[in-house]
Amino acid sequence: MDMEFTAEDLAFRDEVRAFIAENYPQELRGKQDEGDELGKEDFLAWHRILHKKGWVAPAWPVEYGGTGWSPTQRYIWSEETARADCIRLMPFGLSMVGPVIYTFGTPEQKAKFLPRILSGEDWWCQGYSEPGSGSDLASLRTKAVRDGEHYVVNGQKTWTTMAQHADWGFFLVRTDSDAKQQEGISFLLVDMKTPGITVRPIITLGGEHEVNEVWLEDVRVPVENRVYEENKGWTCAKFLLAHERTGIAGVAASKRGIERIKDIARSEQDGDRPLLANPFFKRKVAELQTDLTALEFTELRSLAGEAAGRGPGPESSLLKIKGSEIQQRITELALEAVGHYGAPYFRGFGEGDNEHPIGPDYAHRTAPSYFNMRKTTIYGGSNEIQHNIIAKMVLGL
Repeated sequence: MDMEFTAEDLAFRDEVRAFIAENYPQELRGKQDEGDELGKEDFLAWHRILHKKGWVAPAWPVEYGGTGWSPTQRYIWSEETARADCIRLMPFGLSMVGPVIYTFGTPEQKAKFLPRILSGEDWWCQGYSEPGSGSDLASLRTKAVRDGEHYVVNGQKTWTTMAQHADWGFFLVRTDSDAKQQEGISFLLVDMKTPGITVRPIITLGGEHEVNEVWLEDVRVPVENRVYEENKGWTCAKFLLAHERTGIAGVAASKRGIERIKDIARSEQDGDRPLLANPFFKRKVAELQTDLTALEFTELRSLAGEAAGRGPGPESSLLKIKGSEIQQRITELALEAVGHYGAPYFRGFGEGDNEHPIGPDYAHRTAPSYFNMRKTTIYGGSNEIQHNIIAKMVLGL
């Protein structure tokens, strides 16, 4: 694989760097550096800037608002935004339901929802997982019963990220209890202001309000908000999950994570020498970087396939498995590097008038990050399920 950038690509990289340097909100950089919890307006600030520039949805087709960038340019974009430590755009509209709508939606659905996803006017959440139906998603029990031109929905969803801010949600619901599990599911777009919806927070081990329970009690959803055919929502779900799993790889962000570990290890001491000089720790960093390079090449092959007209396939499971494992290893190694300074991890610790956090600044986020990254091998379809997909779809077992 030719990894040399063309003169055109290098000029594009310079353009991206200059744009980020001139337009990325400084207040967001400060919040990220301090590990502050980010709110809805924090995420939307950068989203709106990119929308105005026309760069908010690089992977979308041009006719729906995409940039028309080549796979190499999209790769450069992800590299440069990670390099500048830009806030990650919320994926639920841009990377998940947006592609489902422009692929399977009606002309009316496309006209109604896609422009508002691009502008950030609508904040989306994902209603997939349920208590007892996570990795085995096809066993979901949230039920939708047809009543004239509406579905009446009852059930519970869990681990619904950022639902406390959501204007809309995309939900998998069971519309035929007698059909085989995958064949009785429909894909609904639900206005989160509809009567009967209750969002309850789940506070994570790191102290953040990131995920929620969502209860639906006699929620009336117009039939026109169903994407694709009734009982064929599993087709949309598989398509969406393939896109989600590809994005979970997070190569560019993991590169920055490894550089952060190196910075920490140069500051932390192992006796009289930097921790990075310890051959055992140095070997762990080298092995991690080698695995990340292999993942990067796999991601580039996947992007090349998309450029040739092939959507994400079973290889997205490979990206999801390795990417999520690497993300976890990065946080584990960072926590090992800071040692006992990682212990006081509670959000808000040491923020009183006369108090000061214990240890260096770079240590304060390591434990919350470690705890938060435990989820990566579970969401988007647990890694155990991904191994089964690979065995069946790639190896033919």
